[in-house]
Amino acid sequence: MSERSAAIRRETAETTVEVTLELDGDGSSSIETGIGFFDHMLTAFATHGLFDLTVQCDGDLAIDDHHTVEDVGIVVGEAVAEALGEKRGIVRYADRRVPLDEAMASVVVDVSGRPYFAFEGGFSQETVGEMESVMAKHFVRSLATNAGLTLHAGVEGENAHHEVEALFKALARALDDATRIDERRAETPSTKGAL
Repeated sequence: MSERSAAIRRETAETTVEVTLELDGDGSSSIETGIGFFDHMLTAFATHGLFDLTVQCDGDLAIDDHHTVEDVGIVVGEAVAEALGEKRGIVRYADRRVPLDEAMASVVVDVSGRPYFAFEGGFSQETVGEMESVMAKHFVRSLATNAGLTLHAGVEGENAHHEVEALFKALARALDDATRIDERRAETPSTKGAL
């Protein structure tokens, strides 16, 4: 693994989650959460963010999808934070809009070290496959909080599959842009000298 990578394991009474993340990857992924649509979304996240990502989750799916999606978001967020380290030389800010047919999603991110999450819009259907649509919002919140991101997101459309997928792709592209190294900058991008 490179300098900008992390491997995190989190175990609770509800889930066991193992994640490896390489920020400067090629989009390779191996995802197993037990939720087919969520696996598809995490694969899209890796592909469009050019992150090398492995996720293995054994969760209490006999109850519902909540703990699995939330805890994967927590661990992916922790992996992002660890992989970024002191955040030296990163671009820091990014703004991406991604369409998928009739749906549009936007993500604006500041890799600030100050967790904040705002969301506009909603999902047109309650579920996509075995996943509640609203859990997509919860995943992004969990990731942002644990990665220390200020993140504003929104979706609009008529088909929840498209809305959720556009959201994951916009998140991937914005996070890739914001965490990219700016060769002109050697230090942490803050007048305070730290993020």
